[in-house]
Formats: sequence, structure tokens, C-alpha cells
Amino acid sequence: MQTTSPVLEAINLTKTYDYHVTALDNLNLSVGRGEIYSLLGGNGAGKTTTMNLFLNFIEPSSGKAIVNGVVTHEEPIKAKQYVAFVSENVQLYGQFTAVQNLDFFTRIGGNTHYTQRDYEQVLLRVGLQKEAHHRKLSGFSKGMRQKCGIAIAILKNTPAILLDEPTSGLDPKAGNEFSRLLAELRDEGKAILMSTHDIFRAKEISDTVGIMNQGKLVMQKSAEELKGENLESLYLHFMAGYMEETA
Repeated sequence: MQTTSPVLEAINLTKTYDYHVTALDNLNLSVGRGEIYSLLGGNGAGKTTTMNLFLNFIEPSSGKAIVNGVVTHEEPIKAKQYVAFVSENVQLYGQFTAVQNLDFFTRIGGNTHYTQRDYEQVLLRVGLQKEAHHRKLSGFSKGMRQKCGIAIAILKNTPAILLDEPTSGLDPKAGNEFSRLLAELRDEGKAILMSTHDIFRAKEISDTVGIMNQGKLVMQKSAEELKGENLESLYLHFMAGYMEETA
């Protein structure tokens, strides 16, 4: 649970596109060291826009996204040093093996001290079986590629990790392994912001859960506040209630 200055912080964060389409509307949230924050919401709710603003893939119309004290649109290169990102569809090189992908992406990130054994150990940690370590990714399932992406994020060793639908493509066993891994990373002091459709996983692992709809954060509750609550019912309640208010 957050006890120090936030590593990730959105302050009145807003993104408006042409024709007055507001993708994100005055978002305020923070994620501290050793905290997992899960964002729930349907497609188009603003979750991916939030991630893109923290990564400076797009610039805000107003407000600020801050990573480890750095405003992302003011110092984008510096901000990127403090955050690792795993997308829903991990883009890696199909003709490289798992180990070769890890070596390539860690080296272009400036980390040149890792050995092959380091790569193999982190791949085992994320649940990729040993026999797959030296196979080309062109034959990997989506879930196996996802594990490689998570391994690269771990090797970057940043204080913040952004995860966009990280359990997409994972079977139940791999999903449970992923929850265990997230708990380990939290215990190591990582600040983790995760967008997900997985309500069960969000309640199981998160310190804070937020629900987004039409670019607004319509609910935010701590794990303590969610004890004894049915998160699925809460989700449907807040989504329906917000739509009624804006109808």
C-alpha cells in the first residue's frame, strides 16, 4: 500500500481530440511504491489513453502525467527511464528466440550486463518453460509472447510498470502464476498500474481498483473498502449509473 510520494500520478489529466471528442476527462489518480492499481472499464473507457499519456505516446490537452517526479510531456526521454510497459499485443521479433529477444531489448535499453543465465532465470520466473527459451517466437502462442514481454519489463528494472490487459491470452494456470508474480513485484517495491477486463483478478491482487467510463474515473476503492463487496455488481452499478446521468 502506498506510503511514500507517488511514482505514477495523473493530475487533472485530459485528452481531447478533434471535433471535441474527450478520450480522458480530468483524471486524478496516484500509484505508490509497493502498490498495484487496477483500472477496469469497457472498450473506449479511457484506460489505454491513460497508459499512452504516461508513456508520452500522445500528449495531454491539459493536466499532467508524472512518472517518478518527471512530467512526461515535458521530459519524455527522462520519464521513460523510470517506466516499463507491457502491451496487450506484445511486439517482439518472431525470428529471434525468447533469449535473443530479451538480449536485444535489454541492450537497446542500455542494460548490457545481463548474461544468458539471467535471461533464462527471468523467463522461468514468468512461467515460460525451459524448452521454449531457445525457440523462435514465430511459433509461440499469445500467452507465451506475453510472458516474454513481462520478462523484458522486469529486466528493465524500473520503479514503475504499466500493464495493458496483461492476462489476455493466458490460461487459468498462467493467470494464477501471473498474480503470484505481480505480488512479488509489489513486494519488491514496484508501482504497478494495470488496465484489465479481469474483474476477479483485479479484486484478488489490487491495492486499489478504479472504474472508468467515457473517459471519467467513476469509482475508486481500496482493497480494504472492497472487502465483502461484489466487484462485478459494483462495476455494473457504477457503469449503469454513470450512463443514466449522462443520457
